[in-house]
Amino acid sequence: MVKETHLAKHRKEYSKSELSISDLPKNPIAGVKTWVDLAISEDVLEPTAMNLGTVNRSLEPNIRTVLLKDIIDEEFVFYTNYESRKGDEIKAFENVCLHFFWPELQKQIRIKGVASKVDSQLSDTYFDMRPKESRIGACISPQSKKIESREELIEKHEQMMKLDTIKRPKNWGGYKIKPHYIEFWQGRMNRVHDRIVFEKEDTDWINYRIAP
Repeated sequence: MVKETHLAKHRKEYSKSELSISDLPKNPIAGVKTWVDLAISEDVLEPTAMNLGTVNRSLEPNIRTVLLKDIIDEEFVFYTNYESRKGDEIKAFENVCLHFFWPELQKQIRIKGVASKVDSQLSDTYFDMRPKESRIGACISPQSKKIESREELIEKHEQMMKLDTIKRPKNWGGYKIKPHYIEFWQGRMNRVHDRIVFEKEDTDWINYRIAP
């Protein structure tokens, strides 16, 4: 007999809102923008944070959190080190998954799509907009690689703070995700949640409801 633990007992009902197909625009990208803007206006914690799922060459999945920085030509843009673990995995397998979760709004969005690098000029423009400390962080971090100590990073950071100009390193830049599947999830009472799916067929989006 399985013992009921405090984790098994934990429950939270969702009752903030409901969702029907008619509540969403025909183009789901507009729906994503609306929900992200709502999360920002409601001042939720990290409203642009999204989980990025990738697969490595051994077909092992990995997931981590990145920040949505733009939506350009119906593609979702974030920035990172191209030589990081996520960069290596995107290079091997371009199919990725994005996931937003805003518990304060009881909403989620799941996106499947294909990743590719953004134009280098766009990466330059965004990099130059970042605070100096963040630009330096991108330069000194061999992301996902083994290092001897935190102190070596701090020392490099202090040295680069003396520089007047910080250029974008070539191994750092943006990715854009071209979606072909977008699912909107709204929490409902008794776990009978609303789930509306949009799938790309040729140039059109079709939509339908799926069971929770």
